[in-house]
Amino acid sequence: MSQTSYAQPKRPLKTVLWQLTRPHTLTASFVPVLIGTVMAMYVGQVDVWLFSAMLFACLFIQIATNLFNEYYDFKRGLDTEDSVGIGGAIVRDGMKPKTVLQLALACYGLSLLLGVYICMSSTWWLALVGLFGMAIGYLYTGGPLPIAYTPFGELFAGVCMGALFILISFYIQTDFITTESILVSIPIAFLVGAINLSNNIRDIEEDTKGGRKTLAILLGEKKAVYFLGFLFVISYIWIVVLVISGVVGAFALLVFLSIPKPIRAIKGFVSGTPPMNMIVAMKSTAQTNTFFGLLLSVGLFISYYL
Repeated sequence: MSQTSYAQPKRPLKTVLWQLTRPHTLTASFVPVLIGTVMAMYVGQVDVWLFSAMLFACLFIQIATNLFNEYYDFKRGLDTEDSVGIGGAIVRDGMKPKTVLQLALACYGLSLLLGVYICMSSTWWLALVGLFGMAIGYLYTGGPLPIAYTPFGELFAGVCMGALFILISFYIQTDFITTESILVSIPIAFLVGAINLSNNIRDIEEDTKGGRKTLAILLGEKKAVYFLGFLFVISYIWIVVLVISGVVGAFALLVFLSIPKPIRAIKGFVSGTPPMNMIVAMKSTAQTNTFFGLLLSVGLFISYYL
């Protein structure tokens, strides 16, 4: 596509760059790192610098993934000026695709530098895990068979950005993994996968035209919304089971204060397909992960001191 076909800039550069990160999804990185670190308090002293390095490394990987998504969706002709939920820097503001790609690679560079520090403080085996995560971030929309074109996007997002981020955050503080840390990571994996699913529900029409075979497309919109609701329900039930079995303290039940968010998300998808309803539903899905994760962290933190 020629440069003259790009849209004319309509927003300040800082606004464009901020929207490119897809800020409403970034808690998918913050929440797992926080939970893994709080859990590490139960078995040892927490290193604040390692926590900070892990947090920003994960954020940079996620931002890079979002930038790759923006770049490759444009190159494949999926994004238009009217597309909902995208950063829109290319199709709405005239930013060159090459610039978006360079920004993604720069984020990976920063993540690598932080990864070196983490490995020096922990183990160099984590370098393989980090490179695997970065490869998944790129291959989500890049490469010959993008993960985003398959029904496995939710699985990869949940495992890599949910469970794996928690377990690495726990490991770098403790040098080992516990059964408890694995069990606590599972509902977060569900909720991070739910963020991905909500995006794919919104994009069913455009993704179908683009030749994707996402889980939402294979299930159909109605069943996909039901499955989204199932992910919400099982996440809350999982915490109840962990409390009853004594894996976590009763204060973990604070997560139930976040229930209005998933209810709002489901209502947003069920009420119809106007763009505003979809945006509300997607943001509520991301906020479910945010508030669920923060409340779980608070519950674990309180239980630690009681």
